[in-house]
Amino acid sequence: MSGPDISVVICVYTEDRWEDILAAVSSVGAQSYPARETLLVVDHNTALLDRLAKEYKDFSDSGEVRVLANAGPRGLSAGRNTGIAASRGEVVAFLDDDAVAERDWLRHFAAGYADPRVMAVGGRTVPIWASGRRPAWFPEEFDWVVGCTYKGLPPGLVRVRNVLGGNASFRRTAFDAAGGFATGIGRDGDKRPLGCEETELCIRLTRARPDAVLLIDDRAVIHHRVPEAREHFGYFRTRAYAEGLSKALVARSVGADKGLESERRYTTRVLPAGVVRGLRDAALARPGGAGRAGAIVAGVLTAAGGYVVGSVRARKGGATFQVARIEGGSDG
Repeated sequence: MSGPDISVVICVYTEDRWEDILAAVSSVGAQSYPARETLLVVDHNTALLDRLAKEYKDFSDSGEVRVLANAGPRGLSAGRNTGIAASRGEVVAFLDDDAVAERDWLRHFAAGYADPRVMAVGGRTVPIWASGRRPAWFPEEFDWVVGCTYKGLPPGLVRVRNVLGGNASFRRTAFDAAGGFATGIGRDGDKRPLGCEETELCIRLTRARPDAVLLIDDRAVIHHRVPEAREHFGYFRTRAYAEGLSKALVARSVGADKGLESERRYTTRVLPAGVVRGLRDAALARPGGAGRAGAIVAGVLTAAGGYVVGSVRARKGGATFQVARIEGGSDG
């Protein structure tokens, strides 16, 4: 199969995920459509940087795996921007450091770029629960809380407003047109679990390139580890609140009409249907039905509260972000 060269960027920040990082890199190396290179970008952690450099010394000489220090401020967005700037591929794909990709992951990404209008292709992220199974109270509609594909996204190969950052790819020319990921929106190590940086980028991209097509192909699958701490309602609530804060920043950047376009359908159609299913399951004495319905309501209210607080902060100038210009470039 012919197609674009693909560089894979994996952003890492803690030695606590050492085995996960090795598994992620290994899954890229096992792809049926080989990656041009894997770039490990280390977020301001010298010990981890040195350890990975030693681990992949034999691979770095050939360029198969390169270990880099985040050249920007601490956080996921700057790490991704560092990887983009150093990449050599025509397409840059992103994989979470606690996820493994199925063998045909990059093959499905590459196929999407046969259409020159396609600027981004995302995939499906499946949770691996630390406890071995989904908590009975945890609604599938909120799987985005743990970084996974959630119930309500359309199946198949579909056009979307934005891809999801932990399992996504972009043409390198997309960053030339729109700039890189905005710093000040996304995650910063173990601090508050913010997000939405890929949403803001995708909206900015389609404004810069109105002809751009963004796709999700649910055959491009990765499996994402969910630690035990994230299986609890406390994390669920914290992540929902942080999402509201992040959405407020996105709306400030691109306007509420576009910034909340997908969210309106989600909150008016997908979530009410989820509440009804939960209540029906409760009436039929099925485990977790009432909990799922309650979690959906609590999640909506918590996210809405975060959005209000974030909007007030943005108006007062207390929350800022910057869009990075990507230096460097592909030689592919």
